[in-house]
Amino acid sequence: MSCIFNIIFIILVLIILKVAFIALFFYQEIRTAQKRDPAAKSLLEIILLYQGLHALIIYRLAHLLYKIRRYFLARMLSQLARFITGIEIHPGAKIGRRFFIDHGMGVVIGETAVVGDD
Repeated sequence: MSCIFNIIFIILVLIILKVAFIALFFYQEIRTAQKRDPAAKSLLEIILLYQGLHALIIYRLAHLLYKIRRYFLARMLSQLARFITGIEIHPGAKIGRRFFIDHGMGVVIGETAVVGDD
C-alpha cells in the first residue's frame, strides 16, 4: 500500500514542477490569457486547462528544434500538439510574444505565417 502512496506523491511532485516550470518560462503568455479572457478564473486554471497555451508551449519547443535544423523532430512535436490540442502551428511559423489563442479547435497557422507581438 505504501508503494501506491509513493507513486501518487511522485506524480503530485511532477505536476507541481510542471506548473512551476510553465509559470516561470511562459509567464507573459499566461498573463496575456488572463487579461484577454474574462472567463479565466486563476493562473492555475490557465496553466492546466487552456489548450491554446499548451499549443503555444509546444510550438515554442518545436520552433527551437526547427531553428537548429531538426525538422523531423519539430514536425513530429507539432503533430503531437495538434493531436492533443486540436491546434496546428507549423514549427517554421514566426509568432511573437504575448500571443493568445482562445477556443482554438481547428486553428491552423502555416509555415509562412508571421504573427507579431500582442
